[in-house]
Amino acid sequence: MTHLHDDKIKELEEKAAQIRKDTIESVINAKSGHIAGPLDMADIFTLMYFHVLKHDPKNPDWPERDRLVLSNGHICPVQYATLAHAGYFPVSELKTLRQLGTRLQGHPHRTALPGLETTSGPLGSGLSQSVGMAIAARMDGLHSYIFCLMSDGEHQAGQTWEAVMLAGREKLWNLVAIMDRNNIQIDGMTEDILPLEPIREKYEAFNWHVIEANGHDFGEMHSAIEQAKVIHEKPTMIIAHTIAGQGVEFMERKFPWHSKAFKPEEAKQALHELRTLGGKIKSEHE
Repeated sequence: MTHLHDDKIKELEEKAAQIRKDTIESVINAKSGHIAGPLDMADIFTLMYFHVLKHDPKNPDWPERDRLVLSNGHICPVQYATLAHAGYFPVSELKTLRQLGTRLQGHPHRTALPGLETTSGPLGSGLSQSVGMAIAARMDGLHSYIFCLMSDGEHQAGQTWEAVMLAGREKLWNLVAIMDRNNIQIDGMTEDILPLEPIREKYEAFNWHVIEANGHDFGEMHSAIEQAKVIHEKPTMIIAHTIAGQGVEFMERKFPWHSKAFKPEEAKQALHELRTLGGKIKSEHE
């Protein structure tokens, strides 16, 4: 397995800080939107699009590309920011999030924007879509990986477990799911609303390989993905332990920020903290 060099990790950290900043600014401009999840998944999105995925922004429908399916589509502001920085569309378009006529809708719409693999909505459908893609890729003889990014809360949906069972039965080595284990959902903490644990043992019982990693450690996450790629008997679930609202102290681990509009002073403070975290990043709101 390959390892990330320090210079590459620094580059990814700086890119993630910029993506967090642009994500917050797009939500500020929209005056609505989910924000805690996008902030805690910024590191994983950055790693995927700037180091892991086999993809081509100039040819988004390249048949041999890896697919990244965002199952919990409400965190799409971070996906949009990452796609823009990766060259799929202009960064300036991020200002149109949730505006009338925009391509950047509140949930991803596949045909509206290059780089999107699915249209999302109800939680729990993304893994089912990913299983279908993985089976199709195997039938077509493609050595492409299907990466499904999921929330922990959507594991309260029954459809998720139907897909888990099918993937395990089909031994889909080309399917790698990454769970954002931030422990929050819109109404509170997951273990208070409808407990998920023991989540690792549940996946293992359905014939999945399970890896746990720090979702904010580029080296750990990269190693987990590399390990998943050498497992040829079963699909892999990477449980990424994350901090909701990562990078903005007054938001971290607080479930009300799952979806909440910024007040002017909160917006200013959030951007200030991100600049401190990620070095000198430009912000139109400071």
